[in-house]
Amino acid sequence: MRNVDALEDMAAHVGASRTPQEVMEHYVSMYIHGNLGKACIPDTIPNRVTDHTCPSGGPLSPSLTTPLPPLDISVAEQQQLGYMPLRDDYEIEYDQDAETLISGLSVNYDDDDVEIELKRAHVDMYVRKLKERQRRKNIARDYNLVPAFLGKDKKEKEKTLKRKITKEEKELRLKLRPLYQFMSCQEFDDLFENMHKEKMLRAKIRELQRYRRNGITKMEESAEYEAARHKREKRKENKTLAGSKRGKEDSKDGEFAAIENLPGFELLSDREKVLCSSLNLSPARYVTVKTIIIKDHLQKRQGIPSKSRLPSYLDKVLKKRILNFLTESGWISRDTS
Repeated sequence: MRNVDALEDMAAHVGASRTPQEVMEHYVSMYIHGNLGKACIPDTIPNRVTDHTCPSGGPLSPSLTTPLPPLDISVAEQQQLGYMPLRDDYEIEYDQDAETLISGLSVNYDDDDVEIELKRAHVDMYVRKLKERQRRKNIARDYNLVPAFLGKDKKEKEKTLKRKITKEEKELRLKLRPLYQFMSCQEFDDLFENMHKEKMLRAKIRELQRYRRNGITKMEESAEYEAARHKREKRKENKTLAGSKRGKEDSKDGEFAAIENLPGFELLSDREKVLCSSLNLSPARYVTVKTIIIKDHLQKRQGIPSKSRLPSYLDKVLKKRILNFLTESGWISRDTS
């Protein structure tokens, strides 16, 4: 509308003999496409608009921190974290008192150079704190620390993981956690993925070198070699198990080596063999003592008075051990022992 009004005003100024359209065509042909226009108007007009918002991150510039999209969490979780989604801020931020550096600053006309530089230093300190605050927010957002705190990232990790993480890799990830602040989440995952590939390649190289040492030069021959190697290892494992069983039996027989060739050894039970071996008592003497004690016990139960005549080689310690053993085994009752 303004262009049309301007053309009408120009036509009225020139005279009634010219229409607004004729005035516009004359102006374009003479001043824009004519010699004057060719000399004054360049072919390409550069963008001379100056951005005064300091996109390079100058002091107090609006572009100092790039706003992130708000977290996708429920209202209850927002209240739990003290999170304000419209501002992407928290009630308690990193370095909560950072704003006190500039909250009391004011520029006065009578400030000298030292005071001005001091105030600039305060502003610079505040800007650095803002950058560190935003850096921590970016790290928390990149590594999904908020969902991890809320316990919502476990199922997502299980879906995104392409392979099962070993215990050693988990421990290594914990040790390298300080690298989070220097690497993005994708770079960190790529690092471990490349380390896993390196480990697999090293294992494959060792396997191929082993094939080469054994004279295998084709992959078709490796299957037959692996089957034969598996059979050999299985035979070695069976021999080892058989040897361990024989060793246990030999050790068990060696436990009674001191008394196994003495008379009466075959009459003893396994527990009695252990008892005689621990007391260093011959089987025949044990059987004699056992017979006397059981005979006296039966006579006492029948009310027949008996005077026990135990052998002279049986001292008090041996007698007590044998009585306790016979009582626990049920040969004699505890009240009469």
